[in-house]
Amino acid sequence: MPKNPPRPPGPPPRPRPALDEVDRLLVAELLRDGRAPNTALARAAGIAESTCLARVRALRERGIVTGVSAEVDLARLGLPVQAMVAVRFSGHLRADVDAFAEEVSALPGVVATYNISGANDFLVHVAAPSPEHLRDFVLDNLTGRPGVVQAETSLVFHVRRGTDVLST
Repeated sequence: MPKNPPRPPGPPPRPRPALDEVDRLLVAELLRDGRAPNTALARAAGIAESTCLARVRALRERGIVTGVSAEVDLARLGLPVQAMVAVRFSGHLRADVDAFAEEVSALPGVVATYNISGANDFLVHVAAPSPEHLRDFVLDNLTGRPGVVQAETSLVFHVRRGTDVLST
């Protein structure tokens, strides 16, 4: 019997960061409104404003809060058509996968790029002004890339953001 059993491939599991109840309340409030003023955050968590400021700073330093972003109405910006494009590779050459993720994420109209497991390798969330523009985007930017053998487009009818990610 070996002393050290073989480990599964991939990076070692990362321990979940310990958050106390105050940290969890602060993160939940920031998820609801990333621009909430310190006074509102402190009130919601039931702590002093100076304590709140230090707690939020610590959450940033620990890498738990990584930034604040705006949610925008893509349709009002002239991009009413959204889709998730599932992309499958013929192989899994790291160079092809890494290049795909970096290059596609930087394309105009790409909301997000997800490297996933399962039958497909990526989901690319795209916003476009019309179905024709969406078709052109997929044909011009996804299907002809090295290693890509299939791209399946699914229209997004409605998006609703989760409201309680911390309960998991």
